[in-house]
Amino acid sequence: MEYILSDASTLGVEWQKASASGANGDCVEFAPYADGVAVRHSKAPTGPALLFTRSEIAAMLDGARGGEFDHLTGEA
Repeated sequence: MEYILSDASTLGVEWQKASASGANGDCVEFAPYADGVAVRHSKAPTGPALLFTRSEIAAMLDGARGGEFDHLTGEA
């Protein structure tokens, strides 16, 4: 599987963003794709998408739930 696609809009998937995302579009969007998950920036729907396995996304979400990335937001 490729890991970067140059135009996320070509995937033909339904994108989802967190309900906590602000109205100004500062968020990432996720979509199921093939055997994994695609990720793109909501402000750039025709920009690149990164493709991850489901286990990679699960590990990231577990880390986020555990606060491992809180220092990256500047709000910790």
